[in-house]
Amino acid sequence: MDWNDLLGRVVYLAVAVAVTALVDRGVTRVTRRVLDASSIPSASIFVNIIRGVIWAFGLLSVLEPVFGIKATAFVAALGVTSVVLSFGLQDTVSNVFSGLGLMLGKVVQPGDYVEVAGFEGFVTDVNWRHTTVQDRLGNQQIIPNSVLNKTAFTRKSASTAGSCGVDFLVRPDADLAAVTAEVVRDATAALAGVADPAYEVSVSFTGMDAYGTHGTVWMHVKDDATFSAAQDRVARVLQGRPWLADSQVAGEKDGPAR
Repeated sequence: MDWNDLLGRVVYLAVAVAVTALVDRGVTRVTRRVLDASSIPSASIFVNIIRGVIWAFGLLSVLEPVFGIKATAFVAALGVTSVVLSFGLQDTVSNVFSGLGLMLGKVVQPGDYVEVAGFEGFVTDVNWRHTTVQDRLGNQQIIPNSVLNKTAFTRKSASTAGSCGVDFLVRPDADLAAVTAEVVRDATAALAGVADPAYEVSVSFTGMDAYGTHGTVWMHVKDDATFSAAQDRVARVLQGRPWLADSQVAGEKDGPAR
């Protein structure tokens, strides 16, 4: 092999890599736009598979001109090797097909609010290996696609996903209508900036006993807000209201404070 031949191969390889990279970038952009505009969930697993196919063709295009390997022989050898590798990559293959099944069947897709094994959060991505679920505090749960495909989980609606409440106890002689109006007004003001404007603050009373009437103030918070922050605001604004039942008496009923 002379220097001119070597230089020619290097140039050919560089051009092939550059062209493949440009095709990869262009097709990736178009694919993302098509997925966003269609009913197909937009997840990285589809984009990654397409990118893998593009680079596979790019590799085949340089095998014979640069490395002197016939593409047909390489594909035949790869077919035999893939049988051997499949036994060692069973989990990976299972995750890929499970991810495709989850996405194409629209079982789960980015943006869904799910509860899996006690962990709640938004599905941020489904890639070729795992599904990522992130809660409101930023914690992430990484779930292999094959495991998620076999695990029962709850997909919650938008109204349920952002809903939380604060319990309180009202004195037996209190005017519940007046209490409701006061709680809704003050809780709404306290939740400014964190409440979801699509939903209104509400109050429900769930029962009564000798100590008073049990109520709950319900609120819906934005996706980027935490339940604890919203509940803290409401609890602070309701503290010390004259219509609240004696906390000491309520504590005696429920047992010692913890």
